Amino acid sequence: MNRPIGLIGVGLMGSAIAERLIRHGFALIGWDLRVEQRTELARIGGQVAADLRQVFTDCDFVVLSLPNDEVVCNLLESQSSQLRSGHCIIDSSTGDPKTAVKLAKSLQDRGIHYLDATISGSSSQVRNGTAVALVGATEAALVDCHSILKAFTSEVLHVGPSGSGAQMKLVTNLVLGLNRAALAEGLAFAQSLGLSKEKSLEVLKSTMAYSRIMDTKGKKMIERDFAPQAKLDQHAKDVTLMLASARSSNLELPLSKIHLELLQRASLLGFGEADNSAIIEAYSASKSTDESQA
Repeated sequence: MNRPIGLIGVGLMGSAIAERLIRHGFALIGWDLRVEQRTELARIGGQVAADLRQVFTDCDFVVLSLPNDEVVCNLLESQSSQLRSGHCIIDSSTGDPKTAVKLAKSLQDRGIHYLDATISGSSSQVRNGTAVALVGATEAALVDCHSILKAFTSEVLHVGPSGSGAQMKLVTNLVLGLNRAALAEGLAFAQSLGLSKEKSLEVLKSTMAYSRIMDTKGKKMIERDFAPQAKLDQHAKDVTLMLASARSSNLELPLSKIHLELLQRASLLGFGEADNSAIIEAYSASKSTDESQA
């Protein structure tokens, strides 16, 4: 590719994507509203665009790493005059699958590929090359963008047409989030029984209770190391999307409803911007409430 890859959004996930693309030899030009994130992009070897317009003008392939689908829609609308036939938009943001379908259709009519290329994995997993891309797109779009996606993920899974990537991300995040909540509850339960959380985690890893989330979040929960790899409020947003999508299919998700309540409780305690492993703090709040009512 003779032209640089564009990147819009250089936050936790975006900066990890940037590092992987640069490491794989891609020239990268990016933009973020925050000055500190633009400075970080320059530090790791990317070029900072003068503005959003330059990203679309100078790049045929543009990766989006944004908070939600509303931001994505607003951005693409604001840059509509810069979008041209041949552009490929790789949207790694987690959003409403229905929005992904609408965007893909409207952009396809203009000769533009749109891929809802959601990422299963945290920013640290992207950074170390173990995340997985879940892609909803046409075969042609995936072929064109495969080398870019493979640069920042270990595996690229084509899960279906447009919207499927966003749907599958919600499915994987549902199971992943509940595993994380179950671990937090188990460690809180162990502590309430007077058991060592460290020993309990060791035992859990050695039994059929094991899940891979114990490897990435167990130590963080025990040590209360909530430096963000993926933010708690962001996952709460994802669970809200899950519940809305399930309602549209007349399906109840009772465990996810409880999960959202736990996330909201932790957020009210000030852990919204912390790592999602901080969900364990919701159990401390529950204990304090019980004690005050006793």
